[in-house]
Amino acid sequence: MTRQYCHVGSRTIAYLDSAPGARDLRAVVLLHAFPLGASMWEPQLRSVPKGWRLITPDLRGFGGSTSDNGTPTMDDYAVDVMGLLGELGVGRAVVGGCSMGGYATFALLKRAPDLAIGVVLSDTRMGADSPEGRANRRSMLALVDREGPSGIARDMMPKLIGETTRVADPTVESTIRRFIKQQSPDGIRTAIQRMMDRVDATPVVSAVRVPTLVIVGEEDQLTPVEESRRLAEAIPGARLEIIPQAGHLPNLEQPERFNVVLTRFLEDLP
Repeated sequence: MTRQYCHVGSRTIAYLDSAPGARDLRAVVLLHAFPLGASMWEPQLRSVPKGWRLITPDLRGFGGSTSDNGTPTMDDYAVDVMGLLGELGVGRAVVGGCSMGGYATFALLKRAPDLAIGVVLSDTRMGADSPEGRANRRSMLALVDREGPSGIARDMMPKLIGETTRVADPTVESTIRRFIKQQSPDGIRTAIQRMMDRVDATPVVSAVRVPTLVIVGEEDQLTPVEESRRLAEAIPGARLEIIPQAGHLPNLEQPERFNVVLTRFLEDLP
């Protein structure tokens, strides 16, 4: 899948697109987890339901998207996605993301609530970081300064994938390590700052009134099933899907099961 590039003002936004220029298709936009990039959605880009176009941006500082020099906030990601969709002529879309991509989705829904015709939230949470979580982020900032993306990959890998994946399919771990090592230290650092300073998204979540799919890996340690259950319960009519034998990245660990769940949700949309 070839990366596309879009210029919005002084910024360059890189993205993957299953059907470049196809404005007759309905669009679904998926935002990537930390500390990966748009490439994490490759299994979904290869299995897009008929009538749909999947767009997966590199968030600011990741992949081919330029970084910035200002004070980083989660709103930056939302602004970039809005700018990209404007340039692509996409007025409304299903929007969603995994983990950090879910946080960016909340920021997007807050800024442009009418943009979404549906929402997909995978392995994410609506609350802000706890004091312990913020302390862990500060430790991660020190780690990326010392060891760069390789250190982040080593530190996070035990938490990113489930035990079943680790034992049954080592290729998934090597793929995720490669995605992480492709990222810039600056993109990782500013993402950590954005996550650490993000606000509680409960008010945004409780205001969602479009069809919503909440997905979680059964073995997810970072956002356990109960966290996703609370998220689904906060959104009227939301559908909760638990992916067996998967951890924090079910779209990569169990791509066929993930794709079935996503396809069913998209096909059911009015």
